[in-house]
This record gives sequence, structure tokens and C-alpha cells, in this order.
Amino acid sequence: MHVDPTLDLACELIRRQSVTPLDDGCQQLMMARLTALGFHCTPLPFGDTLNFWAEWGDDGPLLAFAGHTDVVPPGPLEDWDSNPFEPTIRDGLLYGRGAADMKGSLAAMITACEAFLMERDNTRGRIGFLITSDEEGPATDGTVRVMEWLHNEGIHIDYCLVGEPSSSEALGDTVKNGRRGSLNGTLTVRGRQGHVAYPQHAENPVHRVLPALDALSHRTWDSGNDYFPPTTFQITNIHAGSGATNVIPGALEAWINFRFSTEQTAEGLQQAVESALAIHELDFDIDWKLSGEPFITATGELLDASVSAIRDVTGLTTELSTSGGTSDGRFIAPYGTQVLELGPVNASIHRVNEHVRVDDLARLSDIYLGLLERLLS
Repeated sequence: MHVDPTLDLACELIRRQSVTPLDDGCQQLMMARLTALGFHCTPLPFGDTLNFWAEWGDDGPLLAFAGHTDVVPPGPLEDWDSNPFEPTIRDGLLYGRGAADMKGSLAAMITACEAFLMERDNTRGRIGFLITSDEEGPATDGTVRVMEWLHNEGIHIDYCLVGEPSSSEALGDTVKNGRRGSLNGTLTVRGRQGHVAYPQHAENPVHRVLPALDALSHRTWDSGNDYFPPTTFQITNIHAGSGATNVIPGALEAWINFRFSTEQTAEGLQQAVESALAIHELDFDIDWKLSGEPFITATGELLDASVSAIRDVTGLTTELSTSGGTSDGRFIAPYGTQVLELGPVNASIHRVNEHVRVDDLARLSDIYLGLLERLLS
């Protein structure tokens, strides 16, 4: 019986219980396959995070495949119809944690390179792999650190294909050609604690901050643009109180988040929030954390090659999108690299019974092969 090589490799990767930040041998397996093709592999551990960079070729444009071997926890095993770390095929679907996000993509990247390099004696460029094991975690010692290392080594990536599950209903119907920025703030508002029966002797920070938060939540930040939807503001957590029903709290903590377009800057959003809070004469501090700036690949060879390869393999005209959360593309694009995210259907990611269509694995490999042929032949 013929076993598709992409399916076979995806199953091998799923069997490895690489719950973030663990890798559980996934990268060793990938590096062994790449070494056999003539790639030079460099392990790049930072902190407790395993990463590697692999490169094939000596000159010309560099196309890098980027991805992560770590997966989110499966949750209660009894909620799954089969062991999440024992790949199982039912009704044409491959089930297992990471099947769609993103071990299926990693397998397709490897087999596409195997097909490409075994069919050709020469190319006009180079191929790279940038693989981390902390994308699903804090993302502090993974791609961001590898990109710093590459920059210090003088290695510039021209094109980067991130294997995130970008498709919506069918393989290749959507690619992510950018992502919104993400800015988080932890707001602390100080009041004065007191007894609820004597509010004149206290100052309730909940009452004080609500008008400011309401104004921020109803503000129109921008109208978006041709590539991005409008910037959004969300309050994700509010906590105050001592646990007693008869005590006015002395302080409040609120978490806020912006998902913002290229119409905004992180600095401008920070200033707008702090000005709004100051207008309400609040006693506050706010700690900001920028998870990533917005980025866009509006045109270019990588986009053209992807659209063409998808059409040849699937017959679909792909849609460009910047929706969804952040990805490691936010660490790669600032170096002047064309970045796209192209992978399987994302409907089941991070869910019980995560799965990918078996047929889509071979077709994804063919799409990646089409990129290699168009950009490096």
C-alpha cells in the first residue's frame, strides 16, 4: 500500500508530545531529513527553547520556511475521540494535536524540498528553515532570537513562508499577507479603601475608572485601510476588591488590548489612552507590552508565486487576509522580508479532535513545491 511521504512524516511528528515549550525530538527528526538533502543545520537553543536554522545553497535569493514544533496542551484526554498523540485517520481526516497547527505544514515543507532538490541539479537561490519550539508559549526565546542571530551573521531572508494554518474552508482559499499589531496594557488605578457604609471617607477606583474605560471602548480609532480592518480596543480583565462585600476597594487592575492596523502606532495608542485617563484625573500607572507591530506584504514575488501555485494545485483564486491573532511573522517582517502565511484549514486548531484532511497534506506539499519552482528555478 502506498503511503504518502507527507502523511507519514506528519504522523511521526504528531507522535512526539511537544507541548510548548517542549520539542520532544521533532527538530532532530527534521534536521536528519534536511541533512540528508545537503542542508547545513545549526541548532540554536536560547534559554529553555530549542530552535534551529538550516540552509541549503551558496548564493542567490533565500526562501525560508518558518514554523514551530510546539503545540498547545490537549486538555482532558477523555474529551478526545482518540489519543491526541497517536495519529488516527477517520473518514479521510488525520486526527492529532498539531495536525493542523502546524506539524502537517512542517511535514509538507520537508517533502516539498525533498521533491525539489531530488529533481534538479542546480537552482538560482538558497533554501532555509527557521524552526522554533516556543511559538505557542511566550515567544521570547524562539523566532525573535533566531532572527537576531541571523542578522548578526549577515544572513538576510528574501522570502519567508510561515506554515500557519491560514485556510478557512478549503486548502489555499486564504493566505495571510500581514497581521495586525497587538498592544497590551496593565492598568492600575488607585483609590482609597473604606467601609461601604461611609463612602464619603473612601474613593472607589471602580467608579472613577468606568467613565474613562467606557469612553475608550466607544472610541473610533480609525477606519482601517485596503489591507487592515479598523483598530479595535478591548478590556479583557478587571479585578478589584478585598473579597469582602462591605469594603470599598483601594485599587483596581484592568487589562486592555489593542489589535491595530498600520493606521496607528503603538506609541500613539499609548499616548491616547494615557491622555484619556489623565482627563478623568485618575491616580494610575499603566505597564505596556507590545506583542508585535502590524506588517503587510502587499505585493512581490512571494505573493505572486503563492497565488499561482495555489491556483495550479487547487484551482482556487486565493483571498488575502490580515485577520486573526499574531504569528511569528511579526518577528521576521521588520527585517525587510516578504512574509506570507500559508497552511491547512484552521477550523479545528487548539480544539479537541484537531484534524487536517489527509488529501490536503500532499496538496500542501505540492503548493510549497510550486513556490520553490517559481522562486528558485
